[in-house]
Amino acid sequence: MEYNVHTLPNGIRLLHVPAASAISHACIIVNTGSRDEPEGKAGLAHFIEHLIFKRTEKRSTNQILNRLESVGADLNAYTTKEYTCVHASFLNPYLDRTLDLFNDILFHSTFPEEEMDKEKSVILDEISSYLDQPEEAINDDFEDMLFAGHALGNNILGTTKTVQQFTRGDVINFIKANYRTNEIVVAVLGNYTLNKVVSKGSKHFADVEENNPNKTRVKPTILPPGNTTIYKPIMQAHCILGTQAYSTHQTQKVPLMLLNNYFGGNGMSSVLNLQIREKYGIAYTIESNFSPLSDTGIFSIYFGTDKEKQAKALSLIFKEIKKLRDRPLNDLQLQKAKNKFIGQIALGEENRIGLIISMAKSLIDHNKIDSLDTVFEKIDAVTTTQMADVTHEILDIEQLNIFTFCPIEE
Repeated sequence: MEYNVHTLPNGIRLLHVPAASAISHACIIVNTGSRDEPEGKAGLAHFIEHLIFKRTEKRSTNQILNRLESVGADLNAYTTKEYTCVHASFLNPYLDRTLDLFNDILFHSTFPEEEMDKEKSVILDEISSYLDQPEEAINDDFEDMLFAGHALGNNILGTTKTVQQFTRGDVINFIKANYRTNEIVVAVLGNYTLNKVVSKGSKHFADVEENNPNKTRVKPTILPPGNTTIYKPIMQAHCILGTQAYSTHQTQKVPLMLLNNYFGGNGMSSVLNLQIREKYGIAYTIESNFSPLSDTGIFSIYFGTDKEKQAKALSLIFKEIKKLRDRPLNDLQLQKAKNKFIGQIALGEENRIGLIISMAKSLIDHNKIDSLDTVFEKIDAVTTTQMADVTHEILDIEQLNIFTFCPIEE
């Protein structure tokens, strides 16, 4: 897909993606997330993402929330381990309004104490709600084990203790230390010329004060594999197996993405779904996932099943891993896996808000954006030997961490 990049004097980059549609999509992404939080401040990046909607120098909370919704637009935000993102979908005439709001909430929020207190209560409720969903909570506990002692292991929401202790000073200091203007991308996908996007982007972001403090991320060490079981008052057993994997900068990322999709990724025809769910019917949900980060990655397999079937499910997963290690994909199997993965990526392009966010992240991570043809070429170039190498390195049963939520015995 065609795109253009314009860098403002303060380092903020404007990403323009032309698209013939009446609906436009925009986002502003900051290269900071929960892994950048100081020790003892888990949840601070997410807390800030909430607070920016509460009051600015010129708008109240109601005015912020109604600024785009009043014209039928959708506004939202999220925080990850490495990013903070605000995004919106809107009718074409409202580009100026959208970028103005992005600027206002990201760079002119006031963080009043009374709003902080209210939002702490909201997030504490969010934490409680999250803990009531074992299929969600187990991911955080697994990553806490995988990255023990490192900020990557922290829950993005934080903990009850850390959230209660946040101060206005914590918020301001985190923004100063991490909202680096040369690591901020404002991206627009819509029926606009490059000149219009540059003009509107410059109008709203050129005056943002340049801020480029030194920031280094500490790469996590790889710890010996662990096996942890926690007993909870739940109906089903939930289990995650996994390990640290490749970063977004490593070439092995592509064959692992392909392997993940084949083994337990999207669709009902993955190996794990066919063998564990369809053939034996012992797990309603079973899937694998690969999440590359800036200096490491996470590969995991998750399943939920009745407590009595947990051991059988694990045994079958290990059987499929061993089968894949002993008998790597042949040329025909690999080509089928490529065709499936390429088709899914192509269909994913229809999700335009997801597309523009993905492109903005790529610009931050790699300082470039691969075309769809280039992505397909990289997938097509994967060989059976590369797949076998990645399979043996990542799917090593002896090196997999295992984390389980098990129902309390009556």
